Amino acid sequence: MACAGLAMAWLTVVLSSCSTPGSGRYSQRHDSAPNRQVDVSQVADASPRAEPKSRYGNPVSYVVRGKRYHTLPGSSGYRERGIASWYGTKFHGHRTSSGESYDMYKMSAAHKTLPLPTYARVTNLRNGKSVIVKINDRGPFHENRLIDLSYAAASRLGILAKGTGLVEVEAINPDQPVQRPVPRQKTGSQPKLQKLVAAQSTLPATSPLLYLQVGAFQNLDNAERLKRRLAVTAPSGKLHIS
Repeated sequence: MACAGLAMAWLTVVLSSCSTPGSGRYSQRHDSAPNRQVDVSQVADASPRAEPKSRYGNPVSYVVRGKRYHTLPGSSGYRERGIASWYGTKFHGHRTSSGESYDMYKMSAAHKTLPLPTYARVTNLRNGKSVIVKINDRGPFHENRLIDLSYAAASRLGILAKGTGLVEVEAINPDQPVQRPVPRQKTGSQPKLQKLVAAQSTLPATSPLLYLQVGAFQNLDNAERLKRRLAVTAPSGKLHIS
């Protein structure tokens, strides 16, 4: 019971600090991107693996800014669309709600109700870009936002400049292989071309016609007799007699 109380106290301290502007926990008053541009295009996705729920950050419910949030018992089948934001230097190096240290250069995220940790695929619905993150923190505590992404994740999804973006969040089962998204085709000309080629290839091949004169007659009766004889002996459908 003492451990449970300690865990709840830790979560309360972390969430209260996150939600209080200008609190003493952070050296910065306002969040920002790094002073120098950092290339995070090669930062690897989070690698989903089976993990127990973290000791901290998973109460049945908690209150931030007067609103109560109820955490989900599991993440199986979770898929939701909403607004994503991101957080950076102000929180870099500080402890997350799960107790892990926040690294803005890794693929992580914060969510209000999913179990900690949860691995999830986040897809930018505007450009189709997708990343896999480890959700190990609580937030964002704004009415219209679904998920807070690390600086690296937001950069790879292309939402740094605007600050927010419309995304789909889909929880990943670590025991199942990760399905990679199928890349979008840039133009529709290639499938049409393939269909046209396939249609052309099904047309029957035509052979050149061969004309052969088998006789010259002054008497029409003699010509008709030869015609009837050839009609009997010639293969059916392969000889046209006139």
